[in-house]
Amino acid sequence: MKLQNTLHTRTGWEIIQHSFDPEQGVTTGSNFMIGNGYLGYRGTFENWGPEEFVACIVTDTWDQAPGSRWSELCNVPNGLFSEIKAEGEVCSLIPEMLREYSHCLDLRYGLNTRILRWSGSKGQELEIESRKFASYDNHHLLVQELRITARSKGVYTLKTGIDGDVWSLNGSHFKNLDPQSLPKGLIGIELNTHELGTKISVIEGVTLTGKESEEAGISISDTGIFREYSFHLAEGDTIGMQKVVAITHSNELEDPLNEGQEMVITALQRGYHNLWEAHQKHWEAFWDISDIQISGNLEDQVLTRFNLYQAFIATPTHANLPVGARGLSCQVYQGAAFWDQETYNLPMFAFTHPEIARRLVAYRYDTLPGAKRKAIGLGYYGAFYAWTSGKTGDELFPDFFFTDVLTGRPIRNHFNCWQIHISPDVVYGIWMYYQATGDWDFMVRQGAEVLFEVAQFLVSRVHFKKDKDRYEIIRVLGPDEYHENVDNNAFTNYLSRFALQKACAVYDRLRAEQPEILKAIGAKAGLPEKAREDWQDISEKLWLPQPDSETGVIEQFDGYFKLEDIQPDALRKRLIHPEEYWGWPNGIAIHTQVLKQADVIQLLAMLDGFPQEVLKANYEYYEPRTEHGSSLSPSVHALVASKAEHPEEAYRYFLESAGIDLYNASKKVMSGGSFLGGIHTAAAGGVWLIIVKGFAGLVLTENGVSFKPALPSAWEALAFKIRIKDCLLNVQLDASGIQIVSPSSNPKRLYISANGQEKWVDPGDRFIG
Repeated sequence: MKLQNTLHTRTGWEIIQHSFDPEQGVTTGSNFMIGNGYLGYRGTFENWGPEEFVACIVTDTWDQAPGSRWSELCNVPNGLFSEIKAEGEVCSLIPEMLREYSHCLDLRYGLNTRILRWSGSKGQELEIESRKFASYDNHHLLVQELRITARSKGVYTLKTGIDGDVWSLNGSHFKNLDPQSLPKGLIGIELNTHELGTKISVIEGVTLTGKESEEAGISISDTGIFREYSFHLAEGDTIGMQKVVAITHSNELEDPLNEGQEMVITALQRGYHNLWEAHQKHWEAFWDISDIQISGNLEDQVLTRFNLYQAFIATPTHANLPVGARGLSCQVYQGAAFWDQETYNLPMFAFTHPEIARRLVAYRYDTLPGAKRKAIGLGYYGAFYAWTSGKTGDELFPDFFFTDVLTGRPIRNHFNCWQIHISPDVVYGIWMYYQATGDWDFMVRQGAEVLFEVAQFLVSRVHFKKDKDRYEIIRVLGPDEYHENVDNNAFTNYLSRFALQKACAVYDRLRAEQPEILKAIGAKAGLPEKAREDWQDISEKLWLPQPDSETGVIEQFDGYFKLEDIQPDALRKRLIHPEEYWGWPNGIAIHTQVLKQADVIQLLAMLDGFPQEVLKANYEYYEPRTEHGSSLSPSVHALVASKAEHPEEAYRYFLESAGIDLYNASKKVMSGGSFLGGIHTAAAGGVWLIIVKGFAGLVLTENGVSFKPALPSAWEALAFKIRIKDCLLNVQLDASGIQIVSPSSNPKRLYISANGQEKWVDPGDRFIG
């Protein structure tokens, strides 16, 4: 099937390019990438370099290059570099020299395959077939199988090894780069980072089959180490190469160089086929629970699986580390967690793979000290979570990172200090995980302390208006980042009350059931004697902007309705320069009702309980006023449009969100000129939210789940699985209704409701509605 943007699919399990388009280099590198949550390797050609944005980004390697303000993940030397020459001419991707071309990403197993037939200027011809994957059986490994077949006789050379000339957004991170020949035929590069002195090793080993090399040697340069082979080939002769690359670092291992060598030796002994089979089993376990099956629309099927694939490979499964806003597809946004992690990425794992979700919420516990340092640094106490959070939880973004394109002057942003909703969002994520899993052990060991520290931060941050007998939250920045320095942002206030209420609920259960543990947590957090009383008082008296009695619309923040009412397309005509920043302090949007992304709509997407007429009124008011300057916005609008009974718009926004990366529909440069390429991991996670919480209408209840299906007319049927408190549910819906099967292996019964039907469903039973 032909898709948009020169892409095809056969079964809905792959994306394929049949021609090479140099203009799509950045997009193709991101879309065809492989990864495993530890490393991400872009889908680039074997002999490309920094100009073509080759990258292997490795998690937990945050470092700041000399002279840079940015701490970011390192792009390590490229261990899969290979260059092939026929009669001295480099086999390159010049379109007119390609007789055949196929580039395929197998979404089921994370396999990147490229097959091409190349014809040189002297009439020489060869075929290349490359397969590579990032192992899920050993997350340090990249594995490749390369076959070169001569279609004309002549001299062929293969240069393969580790290229240390890497692309880095904000300067070189390596103070030394030491290429070296290693025992047992291995080669490697050992590096140390500038800021933290992290040791990183890239080790490579190969085995060759087929025609034997007549000349072989190793060359070492300042930036790389390479094996060089020469062959006299007759037509039809084939050279086979199996390559294994291990990437290790001292933030995880004591001896990265030696441990990496052992990994490569062991992997080479096992061979490509065994490595591939072990890797496949991990992907099968993922898809067995996570696959979403769409009947009647193959394009939407592959769009959905593409986004689930990208969400998975961006998520560390080996350690308590964050999901970066661009995953491991590049260094944009530094590999840091935003509030996107809790609101877009976590739900998919909380309801399918809770062991992964627990790592994500445990990450917020691990970074609690950083959140407390941030609060103290700004004159508060408790836990104020970073807008962008790396390994330690300290703020990674500088206060100035926009540039006014008209004056060249830096623009002060207050994302770090005024976007306080990050802390309640962390609580939202922890509570969602707890609701989905019933994991009270996590709450006792880690979650409760986070909830209490966030509650204390809110105590220190709210303002009491004695004349109104209420608490307010002033000088904030909500999800809509165009409007800074506002008071009583609805999203922030509602989520803050949510956080306070959950802190009270956990406190009460601990006091009733585990008082000694409560006492220990209170002592560690330094909770005052009246902490619980303060949380209750604020939660009851915190001002929550209410739906207007006539229109049902919730005002986004104090004074929002008094701003100029204009829509984005009309406002855009006021730009002096197309790359101007629209937001605070001088942008064209700040005195208008035009917003960057969902704000009140984000609130309605996250918190249940708003009446249907309020959902409808707010969606219809805010949707035309939203510029969608963030990839987060379309998925939220799709979800709320579905809830608000706007099915056509819900489906339109689904397509927009699902195609942000695959169809190259996103901004590659932000206002001010910063590179923005890479995979939008929140949008990828948002696709799961649209389908399961939007189209299927999943809502958690006290004893189980309810569904309010709204299947797109473009689909015949939908099927997926979810986990609720150790119970697996198989969900199927079509135009006639919904069927939910509870396998006999489930440990307990669940209460299920949908389409006016409700029932306790025992293991081995089914619900039909």
